[in-house]
Amino acid sequence: MVEDIHGPIRPVQKRHRKLLVVVDGSPECNVAIRFAAARAVHITGGGLILFHCIRPGEFQHWMAVADRMREEAYEEAEQMLADVAMQLHEYCGVTPETVVVDGEPPEELTKYMQSRDDLFGLVLGAGSDGGPGPLVDYFTGTAIHDMKCPVMLVPGSMTYDQVDAIA
Repeated sequence: MVEDIHGPIRPVQKRHRKLLVVVDGSPECNVAIRFAAARAVHITGGGLILFHCIRPGEFQHWMAVADRMREEAYEEAEQMLADVAMQLHEYCGVTPETVVVDGEPPEELTKYMQSRDDLFGLVLGAGSDGGPGPLVDYFTGTAIHDMKCPVMLVPGSMTYDQVDAIA
């Protein structure tokens, strides 16, 4: 009953709460990144984590060649995340953390999320055509029951103006 509400159930504690967003270079990911950054600014103690996963199947050559390709992939990923982080700081003042891992994206993202206790939500961009995308399928399927935070889906067909209006 409404009459029973007299205040917070528990004292509000200062805490750090971060949104996690996957950066993979897709158009829908760009919309999700913008939404996550704008929301992070409005969350008390909010922050943002940019996550990129390098698939291991990209390195199937001789050991020395594979090692060099992996190094280059990490350098490119780190530069991409640094560029995105700089754009986000200019856009809304948020300075995100960046994470680059290699492996299969659903498994690595799950592992990373389980290692954190400060996540406020996972933000994913849903494909604007041809289905929602593999990560959206994975995290809205059977994996959802093991999540420690909400999953927020941003339609990839949204414009930046639409994102700015609701974020």
